[in-house]
Parts: sequence; C-alpha cells; structure tokens
Amino acid sequence: MLNWEQKVSDLQPVRGTRDLIGDDFRRFAHVINTARDISARYGFEEWATPIFEDTRVFSRTLGETSDVVTKEMYTFSDRGGDSLTLRPEGTAGVCRALVTNGLTQSLPQKVFYAGPMFRYERPQKGRYRQFHQIGCELIGPAEPLADAEVIACGWDILCALGIQAETVLELNTLGDAESRDAYRAALVAYFTQHKASLSADSQMRLEKNPMRILDSKDEGDKKLVADAPTIEPYLTEHAATFFAKVQTYLTAFGVPFVINPRIVRGLDYYSHTAFEFVTTALGAQGTVLAGGRYDGLVEEMGGPSTPAIGWAAGIERLSMLLEQAPAAARSVVVIPVGDEAEAVGIVALQSLRKAGIRAEIGYRGNLKRRMARADKIGASHVVLVRDNSGMVEVRNMDHGNQEIMPIEQIIMFI
Repeated sequence: MLNWEQKVSDLQPVRGTRDLIGDDFRRFAHVINTARDISARYGFEEWATPIFEDTRVFSRTLGETSDVVTKEMYTFSDRGGDSLTLRPEGTAGVCRALVTNGLTQSLPQKVFYAGPMFRYERPQKGRYRQFHQIGCELIGPAEPLADAEVIACGWDILCALGIQAETVLELNTLGDAESRDAYRAALVAYFTQHKASLSADSQMRLEKNPMRILDSKDEGDKKLVADAPTIEPYLTEHAATFFAKVQTYLTAFGVPFVINPRIVRGLDYYSHTAFEFVTTALGAQGTVLAGGRYDGLVEEMGGPSTPAIGWAAGIERLSMLLEQAPAAARSVVVIPVGDEAEAVGIVALQSLRKAGIRAEIGYRGNLKRRMARADKIGASHVVLVRDNSGMVEVRNMDHGNQEIMPIEQIIMFI
C-alpha cells in the first residue's frame, strides 16, 4: 500500500527501470523507426504479442534449468490461479502466436516486433529489468540463404543507424542433431577430466547441457573453455556444407564477419547458424544483436516441425551507440495578440497542422514572454496574429526576417 503521508516527490522509478524523455526517447524512437523501415524493405510484417504469457511458453522453450527461468523471470499467479510470466524475450511469444492463430499452414511468415521485455537482473550500463528489444523472425524456410538474409537485415539496420563500424559480426555453427550429439560427447569427455575445477553451475551443466559451459561467465570456467574442443571436427557433411553456404551468401550480401567457435545456444531446438553482433564500445555489455536458427521451437509450442531463423537486439544498447540523438522537430508557434485575434490564430494553427507542419500556440503571458518561449523551444517561425483582418506577421526565427502576408500564404512561405 502506498503511504499517502509520503511526499509524491520522494517516489522514484522502480530499480532497473527508467523514464524515456527528450533525447533519450528520440534515440529510442529512432532505433525502432529505423528497424521498422529496414525490416519492411525485407518483407517483414510487424506483430505485437502480449507482454505476459502462460509461464509454460517460456519455461518449456528457454529450458527449465536455464538462468532465465530459474533466476530472472517475473512470474506471478493471477486471481484465477494461473501462472503468468512477463515476457523475458520475444521469440517464444511469436512462435506461440504462430501456432495459436493457425499460421503454420501459411508459411513463410516474416515477423518484425518491438517492445518491452522483463528480467530480474542486476542493473548496470545497458542492462535494465524492463528493457526493450527489436527482433526479426523468418519462419518456414530451411535454406541457408534464409539465414544469410536475416543476418543481412540486421546488418542493414546497424548501417542505417550509422553504428556498423562499432560492431563486428561473429558467426558459428551448431551443426545438425548428429553433429551436436558427437560434439556433446567430446565436451563431456573433456570437462569430466576437469570437473573439480568447474564452477558449481557448470558442474550441473555438465550433467544436463554441457554446451552451456562454453557460455559460462565464471573466470575459472573461461580458462578451461579456452582449450575445449570446437564443433568443426564433429560436423557432418551436411552441416559443414550448410555453414559454408551461409558464409558464401553473407559475402554476396556484403556483410563482413569473423568466425567465433565459442558462440553457442544451449537448447536442443537450436541448430546450424548462431551469430552475434558485438561491440567494445559498451564495456561488459558487448552483444547488441544476436540470433540463430531454431528449427525445433515451433514444434515445442505444439505446432508441426517448422524451420526458423531470427534475431533480437537491445534498443537501449543500440541507442547508446548512436553518435548523437536525432534533433527534435521544430515547431511553428502561432501567437494571437488579443481576444479578437484568437479565432484567426486557430485557423492558422490548424491549417499548418493539416499541411503536415508541427504547430503550437502561445497560450499566455505578454508578447515578449511568448516570443521568448518560442525561441527557447527552438521554433523555426512565429506567426503573429494581431487582429481579425486575415493578415499575419511571419517571423523567421533563424534570420530574424519578418513579413506581413494573408493567412492563406503562410504554408507556402514556410
């Protein structure tokens, strides 16, 4: 319960959340609008799924023992006793929506999304408990060309934002099921020899999912991982050919990349391509866009076996890489002087807006104060309406030039 004796001014945003205002919001909106535009050029259609789902949507798809499920999800029981979870990521909800809406018979589906996600993590630079992501999912195609095109879409978004020089695409393959079975056996053999030196978490992973040890953040584990076998010797001919084609297609799309054999995904429904766009400009939070092929996820949701490839990117992290915030749109300020000028001022105001020009009205204060406010907000022009004659004064705030004209000429002049 809110203590009403507490001053409202004492209330602060919940830890791990923040307000988006001014430059922060303009950066945020610029990332979304840019991604929305570029993904649309690639044929992606925007979807919006609920921000909370049946908990099983995430526990089944992220793995019952994963850190996200066991430590980071915001899960609660509603009044009907159902277990619900604020979404920690976007892909599972998209796949659930695909199955729920009977779209598995209408493939391919090319989906773009943008919205808030929630994880209970220690807040730090570029990481929040309510954070925001954009994402693209290409559901249906099994060909390596699809993998390359999805990655190229992400690359083009980074280019459109002007931050591609700050990032490097790291690429790996997880192979097919046969490749992963052989690789898991090799990892178990290697890490078993060093089990006593593994962290407690990685000792558990050794029993349940040894590939996840490769992604451990523990410094002791990292030293062991450095000498662990890579998947390349265990790739089947099919998996090796698939990975080679992805690289060939990326080159054709003009997307530079490096191979990083340590990029992994711990769950069985991931296969073949795994990738991350990383940066050194944000400190420890180096991954800004990441994804992979997840051919088994739709089936995990109760749908048919369906190939898919996708990625997600953190809007906060992308925003931090922008060199500067987009400039705020400039207004034309209409200032009616005296009561009889107000009706004409409203006509001028609405005609500007209908022509697609951002327009505001100067509400109160003497003329000097209203002019000062127009200057403070960076208005491009001021329209002074002194009477109901239909003639107005238009002042260019950059140059100080002022002209008297009929109200009908304002739009052409500006």
